[in-house]
Amino acid sequence: MKNKYLSIYDEIAKQIKIGDLEPDTLLPSENEMTVLYDTSRETIRKALNLLSQNGFIQKVRGKGSIVIDIDKFDFPVSGLVSFKELSHKMDKVKTIVSQLSLTKPSSYIKRQLNLTDDKSVWHVVRVREIGGEKIILDKDYLIEEFVPTLTEEICKDSIYNYLENELKLTISFAKKEIIVVEPTDEDRELLDLDGFHNVVVIKNYVYFDDASLFQYTESRHRPDKFRFVDFARRRH
Repeated sequence: MKNKYLSIYDEIAKQIKIGDLEPDTLLPSENEMTVLYDTSRETIRKALNLLSQNGFIQKVRGKGSIVIDIDKFDFPVSGLVSFKELSHKMDKVKTIVSQLSLTKPSSYIKRQLNLTDDKSVWHVVRVREIGGEKIILDKDYLIEEFVPTLTEEICKDSIYNYLENELKLTISFAKKEIIVVEPTDEDRELLDLDGFHNVVVIKNYVYFDDASLFQYTESRHRPDKFRFVDFARRRH
């Protein structure tokens, strides 16, 4: 006989899949669900935890359990593509350039870019708004020696398009790291994070074809809107 929490999980997951429970719907409280399903609070919590782990709901402190859009945006982890190239699959996309400056890097950024001297670095902060919500914060650091000029127009469109088609540079590969952290004050100021207590950060170290590291990026995502995907093949 199937455990009660699995039956509850299956029922709610099915309602989400067929659209009876639409994205952003607030589920009944745990107390209400104990009455609805005639079971204990512990059983309800097990069902909700499983729904959260499998991407059906987002638990938001102070609000409860909210149904997630299961048709999330897929972000390829192994690929090296620009946001502009990905945005064709999204609706109502807008890029806001919050900061563009040529600066002397902090000790932290110097370590990320393997800089041993005082080379100047472009610091670009861009907010990605999708469907009217600000849900991605991209923080880019590019070495001026490789990228002598940047403008707000270029940053609003595509830096990679500019590097490849205007400067004729060949972007080759990247090392990536994915972590989950608490939002910074900057995250909360620039993104719509009300009720969210984590952001997913993809760190990118990007290289040209001659193995020169020219860019370090932190792409900070609100966790409810994205699915990070990869393709792996077993070696024999």
